[in-house]
Amino acid sequence: MWDPDQYLRYADERGRPFRDLLAQVPVAEPRRVFDLGCGPGNATAELAARWPGAYVTGIDNAPAMIEAAQAHARPGRLDFRLADVGAWGPEDDAGPVDVIISNAALHWVPGHLALLQRWTDALAAGGAFAVQVPGNFADPTHVLLGELAASARWKDRLDGVALLRAEVGSADQYLDALARPGFRVDAWETTYRHVLHGPDPVLAWVRGTALRPVLAVLDEAARAAFLAEYGALLAEAYPARPYGTVLPFRRIFAVAVRD
Repeated sequence: MWDPDQYLRYADERGRPFRDLLAQVPVAEPRRVFDLGCGPGNATAELAARWPGAYVTGIDNAPAMIEAAQAHARPGRLDFRLADVGAWGPEDDAGPVDVIISNAALHWVPGHLALLQRWTDALAAGGAFAVQVPGNFADPTHVLLGELAASARWKDRLDGVALLRAEVGSADQYLDALARPGFRVDAWETTYRHVLHGPDPVLAWVRGTALRPVLAVLDEAARAAFLAEYGALLAEAYPARPYGTVLPFRRIFAVAVRD
């Protein structure tokens, strides 16, 4: 139950890590580019703009996201495909692959660390694989969500709901998974401090991502009750300041370039 409009509410803030990742991809003129977990396609369109000579394909397993992404499609230059990122392989497409990028998506893919070598093995000489994943799962947004879901009021209704806690490694683990003979790897972490505005801005942010599995299983009345309770917890954890509400957000990056 992805809502592209909700996700794009903070498009500028969500887009900054993507641009920081892209700035470290040292491929001047790629011919074939893939965006794994492309979402609503706004970032994928930036790839096509940066590399006008490339054919760019965005891949996502959410029908609503792919439907929204089609607004960015350009025949012969930029297309979008509904597919499971975890099952996709570069061998599914003929020809060499110059760039594979995945921004804020692989944390939804169980076992994705084991897939990195398969993807990087498909790169042409001089090609690059670039990934960014959230590293904020110990922050109040996620800790409070897990505690509330497990509380007496909600545990029966939310039993078995997979919260956003797929394995995400440290920068060192991504470095270890990608670094081997024939590849140059850069891995780093950054904590952004997003200044958000409006009522309950952190709740609005999380509604676009981590809250999805919870909201998908609750009826309308229960959803409103859960949001009210969770929103109050977030407001206490992230108090409004005179200039806005600060949401610290740690992210993990890695870029592997094939020699």
